[in-house]
Amino acid sequence: MIKFYSDIPARRARQLAGDIWLVVWTVCWIMISAKLHGLIMTLAAPGQAIADGATNLAESADSAGDSISGLPLVGEALAAPFSGMSAAASTLASAGQAEADAVANLAMFVAVVLAVLAFASFAAFWIPIRLAFIRRASAAQQFVNADDDLDLFALRALARQPLHVLARISDDPAGDWRRGDRRIIDRLAELELREEGLRMPDRPSRRYASEGGASADAGSGNAVAVVERVEPAEIIDIEVVDIELVETDDDWR
Repeated sequence: MIKFYSDIPARRARQLAGDIWLVVWTVCWIMISAKLHGLIMTLAAPGQAIADGATNLAESADSAGDSISGLPLVGEALAAPFSGMSAAASTLASAGQAEADAVANLAMFVAVVLAVLAFASFAAFWIPIRLAFIRRASAAQQFVNADDDLDLFALRALARQPLHVLARISDDPAGDWRRGDRRIIDRLAELELREEGLRMPDRPSRRYASEGGASADAGSGNAVAVVERVEPAEIIDIEVVDIELVETDDDWR
């Protein structure tokens, strides 16, 4: 299961605020870029006007030249200037259109670059943080879901947490972990889970029992079982102690 947000309320609120701000930041800069594109495009208006006027002039000159060229004897001679005028107007129209196209390309380039740079300025910082959290939290959640035993997280806490933090949990956290003290193990695991943005799983409360002393019936000679640690529905460690009774003339030893 992919874990997008932390189980810790304060951390989850920061993550949501960062994600929302990334969207708002991006939309705002897209709007600014679009406005800038429109402002730059106003510079293309003169060139476009020249292109349109020159095109109309070329069409009019061509039409007049075609009409005059139909006159007998002098038609071709009179139409020649109009043909030259049409060619000059077409050249002017091409220059005006080229200027307008250059301004349009510049406007698009500036707008796109501005939007991309503005987005990257925050996304380059925020997205790696979010991806790293999602990767770590999703992996940690799989371990929590797969096994009720939190010893792995407790061991990571022993290796990674500062010493002053461990000292607040126990005077000998490593020894408690080796002895299987579930209370200390759970507190260590909770530290590590919080680092990954997870909460302790909701499970039935554990019962913790201290080691019991050995007892024996001095006159029976039977084996006595000593239960060192008991958890729900499970006896973890049973040590069988054989007691041998040796009778002497003076007493039992």
